[in-house]
Amino acid sequence: LPMAVRDVNARRHIGLQQLSSLASTGRTFLGPMKSHKFIVDESSNQSTLICSALRLIESLDLTSAAGQLLNETIQAQNKEFKTGMSTLLFLVGAWSNAVVECLQQNVPVPAIVSVMSEGLNSCCERVQCLQMSIHDVKKELCSSRVRPNAFESKTCQVGCDGLTNPQNLLCFQRDGSAPEEVIPMNSRSHQGDDCNFNKCLVSPLAGFGSVASPVKAAGDKSSSVISGSGVVASSWIKQKLTHSRHFSTLGKSHFSSQQGNFEGYLPGPSADPWGCCGLGHLAMALSHGNQSSVKLLQSVAAHQRERAECSGSSQLNVTEIVTCCLLGLPESYSCVCPGFVTSVSPEQAAVIKHFAGKALRIVLLDGDLREHYRHLGFNRPRHVRTILEHPNPRGGGAGGVWPSRMLDILMSFEVNLVLVKGNVCEDFMERCISNWILVVGSVARGALCAFGEVTGAQPVTYLSQLNASCVGEGAWVELWTAGDGRAVDLGELVPARISAGGLALLTAVLTTALPARLQLIEDQFWTAVYRLHHALRDGKVFPGGGAAELLCLSHIQVLAEQPAAPGSDRAAGELPGRWAGCESAVLRALARGWERYLCALLCNSAQAASELEARACLQRHLRSAAACGSPAAYALRQFRRGGVLGGGSAPWAARDQGVKVCDNVEAKTEAWRRALDLVLLVLQTDAEIITGPQGNRLRNSPLASQFMFL
Repeated sequence: LPMAVRDVNARRHIGLQQLSSLASTGRTFLGPMKSHKFIVDESSNQSTLICSALRLIESLDLTSAAGQLLNETIQAQNKEFKTGMSTLLFLVGAWSNAVVECLQQNVPVPAIVSVMSEGLNSCCERVQCLQMSIHDVKKELCSSRVRPNAFESKTCQVGCDGLTNPQNLLCFQRDGSAPEEVIPMNSRSHQGDDCNFNKCLVSPLAGFGSVASPVKAAGDKSSSVISGSGVVASSWIKQKLTHSRHFSTLGKSHFSSQQGNFEGYLPGPSADPWGCCGLGHLAMALSHGNQSSVKLLQSVAAHQRERAECSGSSQLNVTEIVTCCLLGLPESYSCVCPGFVTSVSPEQAAVIKHFAGKALRIVLLDGDLREHYRHLGFNRPRHVRTILEHPNPRGGGAGGVWPSRMLDILMSFEVNLVLVKGNVCEDFMERCISNWILVVGSVARGALCAFGEVTGAQPVTYLSQLNASCVGEGAWVELWTAGDGRAVDLGELVPARISAGGLALLTAVLTTALPARLQLIEDQFWTAVYRLHHALRDGKVFPGGGAAELLCLSHIQVLAEQPAAPGSDRAAGELPGRWAGCESAVLRALARGWERYLCALLCNSAQAASELEARACLQRHLRSAAACGSPAAYALRQFRRGGVLGGGSAPWAARDQGVKVCDNVEAKTEAWRRALDLVLLVLQTDAEIITGPQGNRLRNSPLASQFMFL
């Protein structure tokens, strides 16, 4: 095979340049006030709105080896934690630039690798003193509220009382009709703690140009169907001018004024299975400004309350949560519903109406329902998703023998409902509908397990394996309705709900009128879920807002300025004598990576107008931390005051609220390690070998002088 070889380990390391260039695209993803990006598909002219490093890297054309390594690193972080990817991406770029600066100063590569690895390990040990237990964090967050006024307390109490009735937990509708405004609280008020905190949550806007949330008075029957176009009947819309300087009232919350007409309920004290006033505060602190997902997450906690009390578990069970994205409704209709909610065709909806109020026999299929489907074995390959195994999407064989045989099997066991993990043959689907059998595809594995536990159904890979012991009973189906009981018409797709007695599964129904925002809303919800899950699992969190990174920066600067102590590892001859003078230069380069991170955080948090102002602010904090004598104590003190870097770590809320931000411990430190490991791995590569047809094309390209052809 023709091969071309290029030296990459020069003073301007090509791989590090590529990492820096790719990472620079995600700079605006840090901090609570993120800037969204549009990803446009040139082939279809469709666009998607993203706000995460994961979706950004998936959308880029990563043809270089360094880009592929970056993608694998971010995918690994996402698979394990579902958070920390933006931090990882930014630090990859910051430390790539720092390493290039070291190369320009003729610092040997082994010295860079050894000192940077040792420095980061020292930082991870140093920040352990910042870890706060969940119990202490809940007490800290509960003590930072202020008293609501009488009307707000009364309104909130209605929501609390409503949650004590399990019938009111069937569907939680969040109100998005009011502008983002925070209602002040009093930390001395202890009655209805969680409920009062819920009033602290910012009412999210329904989205870019989406319709305001409908507010229906009790007993109003003027409209019974919600149109998928997002346009609703004018008889129950009350438009209100909220951004006029002439008509808006300063300090008055439209959110609280509309709650009296709202039939949904906010989770109150009974919705908190892990402490009287902790879960809502902790979720808000970990959300980093994502208030809409926090409300849905609190509703999930309300549903899991009874099961948590029975099992004695304090963990958020993410395996019992699935999502369903509905396009065509305002975002104010997002809610959490028990059971499995999915979209079906109008023909399947007719079958669902036929089964109304009937107990169904159910079959679970762990794979595709196609003639040519073959399972991949017990050891499933990672990062592989089967889209289509056969070129014929209808999937039927010659003469339709296979669909007829599979239909006979289902009818012989009197099966009414089939849940399939993968894709379904269209011919077979049509035959099942004509015989009043409902087949639903693309069902999450967690949903299959949940249905199997309560119905007695055992998953099979092929229908030919079906026997009487694999068929479950007790499932039921119905058309999904919004929180106010209105039927939903989305045109081509109809939302449906599948459930069974004792089913622990919950579906977060995520709605939006804009196709470009659909993936964004789902990503934000899962990020909030896993941040809370990891915090409860670890039992500890970091103070957020840059506290851990500020301590790391201060610590590395001290190490770079002081000589190695006699007898320490740094003076024990770990580095050769000719590299001893390089240690301070490498540590300062490592510190510059932290400094760039904190400056970007200040700018993206609206606490600094420019990078110059951010650096000046950061230097003031470093001097104050040094004067305090203990940078860790300074960071914790700033956190208790409401912010670490700018006196207000939550710029989306009012400054006097003192809303604090927390970070996951393990996810953050692992993102640091993965970022530095990737940079050092690329640094230690000395050649790029290209094989195949591309090697021949390089001979006639302007880059031919950089390669040696073999």
